[in-house]
Amino acid sequence: MRRILIISVVIMISGLIGNQIMAQNIKFGHINRNELIQLMPEFDSARSQLEKLNTELTNQLELLQVEYNNKAEAYIKESKNLSDLVRQTKEQELQDFQNRMQVFQQNASNQLQEKQVALFTPITEKADKAIKAVGKESSFFYIFDLSGGHVAYFDETKSVDVLPLVKSKLGLK
Repeated sequence: MRRILIISVVIMISGLIGNQIMAQNIKFGHINRNELIQLMPEFDSARSQLEKLNTELTNQLELLQVEYNNKAEAYIKESKNLSDLVRQTKEQELQDFQNRMQVFQQNASNQLQEKQVALFTPITEKADKAIKAVGKESSFFYIFDLSGGHVAYFDETKSVDVLPLVKSKLGLK
């Protein structure tokens, strides 16, 4: 008898808790964060600055490559007529030049990465701040970022795309 009473109480409590949970308005939202970031005017400016730097560094590397090729061709043509000491010196110069090009290429790659972080971090932080503000103001329980690959399925009838709200928050069309 006591077991039946305990089971009845547990069932009643479970029913009450279940009803309370169902009565809450739990809202889920989703957004494509990458799409939002690409719509921001700062994104185009940052991308063009990064492309300009990339072009500048690529052009400089190409000039170094042309210079190296010219020196290598001149060495090949002259090498038959050079003494051993001069030949070794020219070979060392070519090796040093090649090393300089590799160092330049590595430094250029690092500079591009640093510039990318410097340009895009404020943009992503602004987007994240707007997403959080919309989530809080609109009482969303979760907002999933679909661009991050974190959601494999979502029911569009039960999830709200918050991109229009965040765009409005940022004053974007």
